[in-house]
Amino acid sequence: MKKKFVIGIIVIILLLTAIISFLFWPPKFELKNDETITLKYGQKYQEPGYKVTKFGKDYTKKVKVKNEINQKKLGTYKITYEIKINGITFKKIRKIKLIDDEKPVITLTGNENVSICPNAEYKEEGYKAIDNYDGDITKKVKVTTKDGIITYSVKDSSGNIAKVKRTITKEDKTSPVITLKGNKTITLYLGNPWTDPGYTATDNCDNDITNNVKASGTVNSNKLGTYKITYTVKDSSGNQTIVERTVKVISKPTYNSNSGSNKGVIYLTFDDGPNEGTTNVILDILKEENVKATFFVTAKGPDYLIKREYNEGHTVALHTASHDYSYLYKSVNNYYNDLFKVQDRVKKITGQTAKIIRFPGGSSNTISKKYSKGIMSTLTKDVVNKGYRYYDWNIDSDDAGSTKTSSGVYNNVIKNLSKNRSNMVLMHDIKTHTKDALRNIIRYGKNNGYTFEKITMSTPMITHGVNN
Repeated sequence: MKKKFVIGIIVIILLLTAIISFLFWPPKFELKNDETITLKYGQKYQEPGYKVTKFGKDYTKKVKVKNEINQKKLGTYKITYEIKINGITFKKIRKIKLIDDEKPVITLTGNENVSICPNAEYKEEGYKAIDNYDGDITKKVKVTTKDGIITYSVKDSSGNIAKVKRTITKEDKTSPVITLKGNKTITLYLGNPWTDPGYTATDNCDNDITNNVKASGTVNSNKLGTYKITYTVKDSSGNQTIVERTVKVISKPTYNSNSGSNKGVIYLTFDDGPNEGTTNVILDILKEENVKATFFVTAKGPDYLIKREYNEGHTVALHTASHDYSYLYKSVNNYYNDLFKVQDRVKKITGQTAKIIRFPGGSSNTISKKYSKGIMSTLTKDVVNKGYRYYDWNIDSDDAGSTKTSSGVYNNVIKNLSKNRSNMVLMHDIKTHTKDALRNIIRYGKNNGYTFEKITMSTPMITHGVNN
């Protein structure tokens, strides 16, 4: 009996042990991938998966996962897998290491390869360092210089190091600049003494090197011809620049000539255009009559009419851009600024640099006294010295004055024609009565033995007496 009791006790103990073991025996946790996973900063955690079984039974769906990862802060975090079986809680831990192994980025302002003058020191252009985790760490950048190489290095809070280099080369491959005072082409009257207007020379490294310029060449102002003056300069690095000036020695033009040497020739000249509605009709008439003329143009009117004047063989000459006496006769500089503006327009349209001009109001105008005393005396000489030819007139059609009819314009022209001189006729292609009178003027000239020509650079200048 006693033996049976002992056996019973043992059986009970074994049964209790089995029950307790069943209840408290931990389930089997299977974590896919490693139990410790390393993530790079900015990389989002993706659960690799897991499985939980106990005595062959699958409890995976009952697992609760607790994620403690702070994606914005480096460190080691836990993923906790928790399951409750028969009132008993079981856990499994996966470690997540969030690290930063990315190097910062250093960005240089300017070029990585810099050339500077041999006598200069490099002036830092700047740099910036940005880290994916630490943000702006420019203040941590260390700059060192050795043998012409500047090294920029920086370390982020995780110990990642970035380096970039800038190479500084001391060299000068830029040639100096010679700037001529006065014009590059100068016209000199026969017999007038030659004086060089001068020059300056500057260099990107050596600054002012005017004293190093060597001028060679001579001008014989007592002999007609074209001469060259050559200016040469070298900088301290041996870069050389050569500039030439052309000097043309010409015969003095005859001033105040109202006759001209081309007797019996009619020069039809038109000021103040072009103008749609009149200039185009005048061009039609000239084409039909096979006559060439000269148009002293302004900055106004359509480009295509100037292009047509040029294409049809007429002379496109310069009058004024603004026709504003108060501006252009205020100073010599103002006059040339105005002239160059209309000259540039003509060049853009025709491709040619026009050098034939007519002063607004003529060279004899007195209105210029109101703005600058003596300016016409200066300009009439200066424009010729700069290679221009200016033309006034000896027949005024008065189409811009009191004459308002085509018959009046016609009579004003034909009654003043002469076969004993050149006939320089002033008209305006912006006037309707001029347009209407033109064909009859041309036919009168043809019927009475006159010829028609356009002004060229070789046409003798017909000028007025200067009154200011």
